[in-house]
Amino acid sequence: MRRMLGLFLIVPVVLLLMAAIDESSTSFNEHDGHSGSSVEENAEQLIDQGRQIFRFDTFGDEGFWTDALQMQKPVSTLPPATALALGLKVDADALPPSLIEAIKHGQVNLNDPAVTLALIKLNAVLGVKGTFNGNTLTRVGFTCALCHSTVNNSVAPGIGKRIDGLANRDLNIGAIVATAPNLAPVVNLLRLAPQDASITANDVRTVLNSWGPGKFDAELFLDGKAVNPEQKTNGVVTGTNVSGSVLIPNAHGLAGHNLHTWTGGWGTVSYWNALVAVNEMHGVGTFFDERFDDANQFPIAAAAKLGHISVDPDSDQVTGKLPALHFYQLALPTLKPRPGVDFDKAAAARGDELFSGKASCNSCHHEPLWSEPGWNQHTAEEMKIDSFEADRAPGRAYQTMNLAGLFVRERGLYMFPQNKGRFYHDGRFKSLMDVVNSYDERFGLGLTDQEKHDLVEYLKSL
Repeated sequence: MRRMLGLFLIVPVVLLLMAAIDESSTSFNEHDGHSGSSVEENAEQLIDQGRQIFRFDTFGDEGFWTDALQMQKPVSTLPPATALALGLKVDADALPPSLIEAIKHGQVNLNDPAVTLALIKLNAVLGVKGTFNGNTLTRVGFTCALCHSTVNNSVAPGIGKRIDGLANRDLNIGAIVATAPNLAPVVNLLRLAPQDASITANDVRTVLNSWGPGKFDAELFLDGKAVNPEQKTNGVVTGTNVSGSVLIPNAHGLAGHNLHTWTGGWGTVSYWNALVAVNEMHGVGTFFDERFDDANQFPIAAAAKLGHISVDPDSDQVTGKLPALHFYQLALPTLKPRPGVDFDKAAAARGDELFSGKASCNSCHHEPLWSEPGWNQHTAEEMKIDSFEADRAPGRAYQTMNLAGLFVRERGLYMFPQNKGRFYHDGRFKSLMDVVNSYDERFGLGLTDQEKHDLVEYLKSL
């Protein structure tokens, strides 16, 4: 009887506890941020926010481009034909259907600067953000999309559907900046480097115009080195006094990668977002990197304290946007090649065997990440090339780049024909065959002509 009484007492307590646990569990699932629906909603929100930031946020850089350099003046007089020739792109989705039809039928005056201003007003010019007083452009700033987006040319060359994350290989950013009426802020910054103490505005314009389409030199404003004195491959000099600019990297296909950009040791995507937003775009934000205090490697950055930029959190227009921007970039997929169109399927299958075998490409470009999972950098000595760009980076090395999407450059898609190809950080190789020939020579691979062809087709299939 006593046992039965104990059982009767225990059962209600157990039932009450189960009810409490069930209620607590329900409450947890409904209100806690770890439920499946909340994760999805959070991801959606981050992508939406990141897309908006990537495409349209200047981080307050108008203070530099407008107030200091006065870029609104040349932009106001820029004919659309000149803008397109400089590589600026127009998003067709931002245009009214009537304007698209007029463009297709040649009914838009591409020599009228007013058309350029109308396009900027529509937020149709990728990466260019304008503020207007009536039809007068009063302020101009730039966004991530200026360099890291292009269009598919579906309406006309330079006008089409936006492709976020694909580097704009036509953009001549140096030539655009060279039109600034007041380059004194840039001159004063570069004069902090011992070798540039007497540099003039004309000298700066010469350097900017030397970059050419699809290239930018972020390190110039840290170390003042405008040219590579000797470009070498396998110990052979292939160029002298070559521009220190490098190809604009893609901002897609970055998920799973450690180091980002051409050279090693800088940091991940979020590091570069902060560095570029604050020190290159000149947005209003905070950036910290005490490595910039090394006056031997970074004389300009050390003198200008570029590794110690801090603003009040209430004024910061960069830091709070880094998470969503990072998330959006990691979500951007690499463009996928089409068998039989972008590459030869049978040849690519043979090239796949070579990639992991005789050619030994997989020893660094590990499939399917196409880079090392982990510390993905190599010294110039390992690569058997000059160390100019590597020496400008904290890691003094080159990063193992993601190979996915190479077919875009090889085929010259979404770019002017003259900008087709160009591989490696400085574009020293015109085609993928040039890259394969160089590796075959540098590392004694002994590839036959047929094997080289097959390997190129495989690279185009990634």
